[in-house]
Amino acid sequence: MTISIGASLPEATLSKMGAEGPETVSLSSLTSGRKVVLFGLPGAFTGTCSTAHVPSFMRSAEALKAKGVDDIICVAVNDPFVMAAWEKDTGAGAAGITMLADASSELTKAIGMDFSVPPIGFQDRSKRYALLAEDGKVKVLNLDEEAGVCNLSSGETMLEAV
Repeated sequence: MTISIGASLPEATLSKMGAEGPETVSLSSLTSGRKVVLFGLPGAFTGTCSTAHVPSFMRSAEALKAKGVDDIICVAVNDPFVMAAWEKDTGAGAAGITMLADASSELTKAIGMDFSVPPIGFQDRSKRYALLAEDGKVKVLNLDEEAGVCNLSSGETMLEAV
């Protein structure tokens, strides 16, 4: 079942690259007592994700933080090595976006955002969405249903909702 407004985010273990290599991070440690925008997308280095979704949050990051957002987190079903390379390639980290890997699709499946398209190599990938959580509770949820489209889940749309 897809997560909904008013629901609490589930506990999930994500990963990122640290100084010594891959590190795990719990979702609750990122959201507890904080106002966080979390956005998910099908994959690092993929078309719309690289040309529209991540750039929309890069453009909106300062304004979102000015409205009290503590962190903007991008989650994709990729490994932390790929997410670190994508962060560097896009400049997302420098723009204030935390790039996290959901390598086993744990969070993605727990919130009902998973989908698969085996012919193109997408197995248990994430639908395109953006949500605002306050202290781990979903306050805003925007989901793009159409493949290759980033409208409802964009940084600009989230900025209007915050």
